Amino acid sequence: MNALVNSLLTLLSVNLPDDAQKLASHAQQVTQEATAKADSLLPNTLGIKSTVDSVSHMDTGQLFTFVTDKGLNLGTKILAAIVIYLLGAWLIKKIKKITKRIFTKKNVDPSLSSFVLSTISILLTLILIIVTIDTLGIDTTSFVALLGGAGLAIGMALSGTLQNFAGGVMILIFKPFKVGDVIEAQGYVGTVSAIEIISTHMTTPDNKKIILPNGSLFNGIINNYSDTGTRRCDWTIGITYGDDVDKAKSLLIKIINECPQIMKENAPEAPSAYVINLSASSVDILGRGWVKTDHYFTALTYVTEKVYEEFPKAGLSFPYPHMNVIMDNTDNETDKQDKNSTE
Repeated sequence: MNALVNSLLTLLSVNLPDDAQKLASHAQQVTQEATAKADSLLPNTLGIKSTVDSVSHMDTGQLFTFVTDKGLNLGTKILAAIVIYLLGAWLIKKIKKITKRIFTKKNVDPSLSSFVLSTISILLTLILIIVTIDTLGIDTTSFVALLGGAGLAIGMALSGTLQNFAGGVMILIFKPFKVGDVIEAQGYVGTVSAIEIISTHMTTPDNKKIILPNGSLFNGIINNYSDTGTRRCDWTIGITYGDDVDKAKSLLIKIINECPQIMKENAPEAPSAYVINLSASSVDILGRGWVKTDHYFTALTYVTEKVYEEFPKAGLSFPYPHMNVIMDNTDNETDKQDKNSTE
């Protein structure tokens, strides 16, 4: 390029006046300096200038040898990259198959298994692509840095979602509850209808759909009423002071035993009744009976209704808040006495 510019300026300087020749000479000097600076800005690692210079001085035989060597080198790299990619793809497929077999043997939740397998496949494929590109001789440092920066940015933007994701993974691994269980969590009671990687869905007794984020759900308190299969019903019945306590206890146990949902066999304990508290206006009797978890609310309402019907028939009354008002006539009597004494 420098030689071409010099030749062009030399041709232009022929038969030009002295001032024009000086101007052409100055332009030639400026062009040489600019060319030198441009050459210095080229990356040394590329070696483009030196390669071009060396090729320009080669004869036909040397040029053929140069092209053959470079072609063989590039072909070898491409062939190695293809072999590495095919071998890596086969290895990834094998790892996924082994992992899936282990998950099946350990009865891992299908949703967790699918997610883990997808994550493993994506991560290993990215590593394989980076290794394949590096085999071709392309610098992958900037590519890896770009992936790292993108991952950091995404992680910061989705911090809350990642927390819920981690909670979902822990729920699927440790299984504090499963679909169909009746649980109490985050102030809600209901039946679990779906467990997803980000959230858990539950249906309340009045048929409301509640979606709870897995992060706060796993880190909070979870009451699983279905885990053991049985549940104890408690009834607290208040009777008036002076009523027959033994009669009330016997009648309450009889009503509990007559409930169809009460477990007669294999129950942790038989139906029972105790005086549990002496309140301000009532004697509180606690009745207990065991039922299947699915029968809890049915048994609870059945016994409560029967108590309301049978207790009054047995002469047992339910206390209710009342107020006694006592009139103090002391001031009126004093006024009458004063009036009589005046007369």
